Amino acid sequence: MNSPPIDVLLIEDDSHLARLTAEYLERFGVRTCVARDGELGLQEASRRSFDAILIDIMLPRKDGLTVCRELRARSAVPILMLTARGEEADRVMGLELGADDYLAKPFSSRELLARIQALVRRSRGHLGPSREVLRVGELTLDRAAMKATLKGQALPLTQHEFALLLGLAERAGRVLSREQLLELAKHGGVDGPVDRAIDVHVSRLRQKLGDDARNPRLLKTVRGVGYVLERGDET
Repeated sequence: MNSPPIDVLLIEDDSHLARLTAEYLERFGVRTCVARDGELGLQEASRRSFDAILIDIMLPRKDGLTVCRELRARSAVPILMLTARGEEADRVMGLELGADDYLAKPFSSRELLARIQALVRRSRGHLGPSREVLRVGELTLDRAAMKATLKGQALPLTQHEFALLLGLAERAGRVLSREQLLELAKHGGVDGPVDRAIDVHVSRLRQKLGDDARNPRLLKTVRGVGYVLERGDET
């Protein structure tokens, strides 16, 4: 069975790059709508739904980080940040604001396509044949639907956060290093986070789990080693 088409919104002010990128993606069945500044991008995103949104950080009228924050406040759509900046701080900031992935310019069109496809697969729940539901204490994770609940309440997780939480839950009680968490995220179809970004995601996970950052009871830090998700009464 063929997969349904992918619709993306590309918010990019470089008209030449936007045209070339859109033409490449269209050749592989990714229907691409282009917006040339942050305000127009937000307007377009409010008019219709997209499978993923690609946002350049350096945008006129409203910068990409602001666009990302405003989009995430109202939607769970997968977001991929595009940036010419090399500083780690910019990448981390995008992830803190809710982006699911990032790609630095100049980038390979092939890699961009692969990342879009990976984001959309996870968003649509195409994670492979397993549809098991994993329970760790009062935490429940549905691998196929990419949804998590705590005490029956849905957790608003990004794709990165879900991938990391799933990796921790599958190995509950075991301490995992940042490098191991990075590999687990990659194997789950999520690319990109660096070590410091892993710390950012863990911090955000704690907030969404209602964990006290100073004295967490669920997701604990093992100083100098990594992180561990407490077992609870998993089933």
